[in-house]
Amino acid sequence: FFKQKTAYEVEAVTGVQSCALPILKSFNGRVAAITGAASGMGRALALALAREGCHLALADKNSQGLEQTLALIKTSTLSPVLVTTQVLDVSDRQAMEAWAARCVADHGKVNLIFNNAGVALSSTVEGVDYSDLEWIVGINFWGVVHGTKAFLPYLKASGAGHVINTSSVFGLFAQPGMSGYNATKFAVRGFTEALRQELDLQRCGVSATCVHPGGIRTDICRSSRIDANMTGFLIHSEQQARADFEKLFITDADQAAKVILQGVRKNKRRVLIGRDAYFLDLLARCLPAAYQALVVFASKRMAPKQRKQVLETNDEPRL
Repeated sequence: FFKQKTAYEVEAVTGVQSCALPILKSFNGRVAAITGAASGMGRALALALAREGCHLALADKNSQGLEQTLALIKTSTLSPVLVTTQVLDVSDRQAMEAWAARCVADHGKVNLIFNNAGVALSSTVEGVDYSDLEWIVGINFWGVVHGTKAFLPYLKASGAGHVINTSSVFGLFAQPGMSGYNATKFAVRGFTEALRQELDLQRCGVSATCVHPGGIRTDICRSSRIDANMTGFLIHSEQQARADFEKLFITDADQAAKVILQGVRKNKRRVLIGRDAYFLDLLARCLPAAYQALVVFASKRMAPKQRKQVLETNDEPRL
């Protein structure tokens, strides 16, 4: 229903003025803060925005990667833009709040916050260590919460702002061995969708978009943690698992950035990236509970031989 109507038509039907009106069609002269900017989608977003004349505040734990991103911006951008960098742990709330204030001090305003930093964790629920869960929740979920809350007052003060939070296709669709990752990405989705509705009601000139990438060619595989309990259960070895994981990265980071920025221009509530994301989203919509049985069936087929012999006693999916 709502997809078929413009924001003006939705307002006429519901009586609620929506922030679904395009707020930031142009990035020229705007200021964007980006976490996870040392590589992957964060770097691609920084380069794409700089080419459009957007000033940048970049953050990452990887100082060397940040310097490389800065160098790439200088060599590939013709228009003069101010770029500041900050080594930052997004799980540190006080550090995030200090960075947000510093961004405004350096740039005079902030219009966009891209909460993009993220990590991955592979483990069974039973075997996962609490410290690993705290690590991934701190970055993937609390990092998004910290960034959103620290920057939101400044976005409102700018008069035209946007919060862009990176979830994942696995914030729509769950898989075994990735419970911690799934939990954080589902949490980002719920948090951002609630935020978007609040902003619509507040009519404050700020909006929010939740991004659900499929397999994007980034450094997340190298920074991920794979627990030993996965070996012999769903993977043959950590080395092979990382190699297989990277084969799933079918979308280039530059293309992902292009899709995200187009989504911001159109003020979309949800942005899917990659044909794999569209396929898994459709599967979860068509089979909201039954898709799990299909995943179990496929996992049995791909399981290591020693584990497969145990699993094949119940080999048919129960939908």
